[in-house]
Amino acid sequence: MILITTPGKVGSEAARLLAERGEAVRVLARHPAKADGLRQAGVDVVEGDLDAPASIDAAMRGVESVVLVSPAVPAQELNVIDSAVRADVGHVVKITSKASAESPIARQRGQVEIETGLIASGLGHTLLRSNFYMQNLLMLAPGISRTGRFGSSAGAGQVGFIDARDVAAVAAEIASSPDRHTGSTYLLTGPEMLSYADVAATLTTVLGRPVAFDERTVEEDKQAMTSVGVPEPVAAMNAHAVSLIAEGEAAWLSDDVPAILRRPARTFQQFITDHLAAFS
Repeated sequence: MILITTPGKVGSEAARLLAERGEAVRVLARHPAKADGLRQAGVDVVEGDLDAPASIDAAMRGVESVVLVSPAVPAQELNVIDSAVRADVGHVVKITSKASAESPIARQRGQVEIETGLIASGLGHTLLRSNFYMQNLLMLAPGISRTGRFGSSAGAGQVGFIDARDVAAVAAEIASSPDRHTGSTYLLTGPEMLSYADVAATLTTVLGRPVAFDERTVEEDKQAMTSVGVPEPVAAMNAHAVSLIAEGEAAWLSDDVPAILRRPARTFQQFITDHLAAFS
């Protein structure tokens, strides 16, 4: 049995892929009714809360591998790690991002705390360090559809964008056959580095109409996120993280996705084509 800790964009896709392969897979969901599609796909959806260790322990019964994916709240993910130790789980695949104890971004500092706890636990583990998700740009889609333009404080900085579906595919592959990946850290990116101006150019090509990129301030980024419902503290952190792109924070690529999946990572053009309705 493989346990996935949340049914978000990575967790849901990983669960679906594992179920398709005939693996026994369980998802811990705070609101199981919202994961009915996964249940219909053959996934065991159980109710639980990462702040409630007893519910995690219940979901952990009979589990051999865990895909640890959540908004990276240290106390919550450490609860999962502690539960995995109690259940004598064989392997944990940790979905992570840049981890830095000195980072101005709280999420990156939190990742250090979680990763340190996982390594200290003695559990077999693999770290999947992802660059910026292409899916994050879906937040901009309504504005692009309406106005034909979007803005960001990323400036001319480049990003090795990764499709969350590829992160899920890597997680599923490792969780089902973890032995040769134990102790490894993989860097997950797409095949190309793109600036936000390049993103606009790709949108223009795929949509067949002009899409423009406007540089804006960190405060303007934060306001744009809060206007679509992102909580203010999260919006502030995310806006700060995006602004660091201008300083080269995300300008890195890796061949780890094709090496593990034995196929190319999805391009940004593929991502836009697959999500054409959102931008049209």
